Amino acid sequence: MAAQDSGPNTAEEEEDDYMNMIIEEPTQPKQKETYTQRRLRKQRESEARGRVKSKAELALEEAAQREDSLSKSLLEDPETAAKNKGLAMMAKMGFKPGVALGSKENKDARLEPVGISMKEDRGGIGLDSEKKRKFREEHEKEGKRVKAEQVDYRERMRMEREEARLESQVAAAMRVAERMDGEKEEQDAFCAGGSQDEESKETKRKMPTKPLRQINVLWRGLVQRREEKERDRRMRYDLHQSLSRLPTYEDPDEDKDDKRALGTHVVRHSLVEDLEEEDPELDAFNGLDPADRLDKLVRHLRQEYNYCFWCKSAYPDETMEDCPGLTEEEHD
Repeated sequence: MAAQDSGPNTAEEEEDDYMNMIIEEPTQPKQKETYTQRRLRKQRESEARGRVKSKAELALEEAAQREDSLSKSLLEDPETAAKNKGLAMMAKMGFKPGVALGSKENKDARLEPVGISMKEDRGGIGLDSEKKRKFREEHEKEGKRVKAEQVDYRERMRMEREEARLESQVAAAMRVAERMDGEKEEQDAFCAGGSQDEESKETKRKMPTKPLRQINVLWRGLVQRREEKERDRRMRYDLHQSLSRLPTYEDPDEDKDDKRALGTHVVRHSLVEDLEEEDPELDAFNGLDPADRLDKLVRHLRQEYNYCFWCKSAYPDETMEDCPGLTEEEHD
């Protein structure tokens, strides 16, 4: 009977109790960790374990400890001094703290051992002294170069000023020689029986009637420059007047003053070809130093006209007794 009753009870126990059933919440899928989250997580884990120092920080700590150790004397700590083999050897030779080794008469003897100098680079032992020597030589060489450049600059400026002064004196001597040569020609023409009014004299002085090759080479360059300047002025004037009238137009109603103001009263003696022609004699004279050109002009004035360029006066005879000399230094 017992066996028969076990069947229905087992079936009832196997039935599910839906009233007391616990339904679990569905689990969320695992999210992928981002780079920032992973970095923050590792940072928190490292802080929890203790932060690991970087190589730079370790190197700084090591350098600080080394400097601290080297700055202390071995004689300050008795325990360290007792363990040091070098100090032990020195003590056997009679070394005592605060007392120098050797003769007592040697006042310059060291009282402490030679300090330690750490070498952190990979260069040789004498590389630093070699660099210092090269740097010192380069510095001295640069100083000498700068000083030489300053001396050269001052000398060059002095020579340029002296050359400009001589050129101005050459131009002044040329004007004097040209004026005196013109006065001599006028005087010769007057003695020959000719007569000229003041206007013709002034015109002849400004606009010589003979070709450039016939002018003395000593002041030919002055005349050539004046001719070229006048030619350029005439070209600009003709270009300006060509808008209203031809350059060859002559107005019969214009008086002498108007012609003089317009620059049409003078007929130029030299053509453009005369100015453009090569002049080897003038080129050779211009190629001389200003001092040599000035010397030639001064000698010419003294020989031809008894005139001293430095005294600024003419003498009655060739002896020129009151003149100090031929050069400018003699007149100082």
